[in-house]
Amino acid sequence: MPRTSVTPRTALVTCRPGPHVSEDRDLPVLVRALEEAGARASAEVWDDDGVDWGAFDLAVIRSTWDYSWRADEFTAWAEKCGQVTRLANPAGVVRWNTDKRYLGDLAEVGVPTVPTRYTAPGEVPELPGDHEYVVKPTSGAGARFAARYTPDEHATAVRQVERMHAEGFTAMVQPYVRSIDTAGERALQFFGGRLLHASRKGAVLTPGTPYDERKVAHPGLEPWTPAPAELAVAESALAAVPDAPELLYARVDLVDGEDGRPRVMELELVEPNLFLWLHERSLPRVVEAVLDAAR
Repeated sequence: MPRTSVTPRTALVTCRPGPHVSEDRDLPVLVRALEEAGARASAEVWDDDGVDWGAFDLAVIRSTWDYSWRADEFTAWAEKCGQVTRLANPAGVVRWNTDKRYLGDLAEVGVPTVPTRYTAPGEVPELPGDHEYVVKPTSGAGARFAARYTPDEHATAVRQVERMHAEGFTAMVQPYVRSIDTAGERALQFFGGRLLHASRKGAVLTPGTPYDERKVAHPGLEPWTPAPAELAVAESALAAVPDAPELLYARVDLVDGEDGRPRVMELELVEPNLFLWLHERSLPRVVEAVLDAAR
């Protein structure tokens, strides 16, 4: 179980560097800020067998950005880690949120979401014939294995689904939300149960870009002030997370539907980028919330 100590010890959980793994610009900044605030903090790799997770008062998943390649292994790690220390977010949240079929769960309870169909390995995909659409895996990060198609690109989209199925992924198909090209995608970041800050980015998927080509995950990122309707949808998504867990952090990605109203594109509860480099004033609040959780 979690340790109790006068000086809390916190692990900020990351992954090993690799050719397909982005740099976490916030990680060294957060480690340093926690130490300056009186904590003992260190960055630890989630699949490093030499780490004694029980020696920490708190393990905060930060940039485990290789998990989508190894989702089952990662969720098994989260279960084990959560048995010996406090894990944020909890292992049950990790298990639910690493599979984007959670969008169906949110839609079932009335949360406005981007309409999504799922095609598991062995099933034949139903691809739209009258509008642009997006194909991507239910376990993915950084737009990996995601692509945008027109109806006349049916054969290419089928090949993508077949490739994902061969690698064990379930495919998800969504209409391409045209408002992203003009209004962008907004990310509302929550920490310690409160809105921390918000950002807006441009379209990630451009026409003709192959699904297996690396994309820029956050093009044109800029600070954003969320409208009341955006905040209301984000809060409804957080309230719909099963079993009402205590969430240390969350990011809700929103786009505008055909009716102009915000919808949830993704709900990031595992390892969302905090963008502290863009929102430097948010750092003290993040440090305070982590320290409170560790104590």
